[in-house]
Amino acid sequence: MPEGHYVHELRSGRHRLPAKRRGGKLALAVGLCVCAGQLMAGPALADAAPAPATAATAPATASITPYVTIKPNTTNLSLGSTLTLTATVADPNTRKGIWGGTVQFQVWKGKWVSTGTRPVYSSGKATLSIKPSTTRLYRAVYSGRGAYKGTVTGRAKVTVVAGRAKVLAEARKHLGKPYVYGAVGPSSFDCSGFTKYVYRVATGRVLPHKANDQQRAGIGVAKNKVLPGDLIVIRSGSYGTHVGIYAGGGYMYDAPRPGVRVGKHKIWSSNYVVRRLAA
Repeated sequence: MPEGHYVHELRSGRHRLPAKRRGGKLALAVGLCVCAGQLMAGPALADAAPAPATAATAPATASITPYVTIKPNTTNLSLGSTLTLTATVADPNTRKGIWGGTVQFQVWKGKWVSTGTRPVYSSGKATLSIKPSTTRLYRAVYSGRGAYKGTVTGRAKVTVVAGRAKVLAEARKHLGKPYVYGAVGPSSFDCSGFTKYVYRVATGRVLPHKANDQQRAGIGVAKNKVLPGDLIVIRSGSYGTHVGIYAGGGYMYDAPRPGVRVGKHKIWSSNYVVRRLAA
């Protein structure tokens, strides 16, 4: 009898087969159904749940290395001043700014350490403002976005110089130069000409060319609070007669008098005032 007839009999229940024969035909029928179901359902299941892509087959979305730079607002910073670091992210071909992603600003402390993360705006720039206390190296690390790869910039060195340290360094440059009355440098000086020149070059502060007038510059400081780089004004009564720059240990850098060159000399009088002009 054709196979289809047995299946029909099983479904209708009108005919009974012996148990052994019935079990064999039923298994064959179920087998055909399952096989047919697999053939029909297989492609549909594959469309509904595709196998996840592997690293070998996944497409590379980031293929462009952007042009990324870091620039400080200054490479010589006075202690206590604000340093602004600007990272620029641009397309390597058009040099137009790339929007999106973040920049992590890093500082070298034996290893690269984050000092702040900022977003990249539509201008392609990210900025960070900090107040460093010492000379450091900085770099910027761009996170990448879309077709643009993550990128690390070169290094930028920022030297931090204390204001008073700059004053002392400038004063020492002129040791040994002659005293000339009325001279304001740089080849020769009188006392107030020397302090006027040093503070202008080191701090940008312009002092009058007269000892008595200089005692009103800056901020008054108690003698026991004097620091190297402070202005020393020696007085006769309350009138300022001589000026120098405190060098520490009871000494000052000054241009004393005719015949004596600019040098480090002992403060010979106890009648003096201290004025602070540099941080």
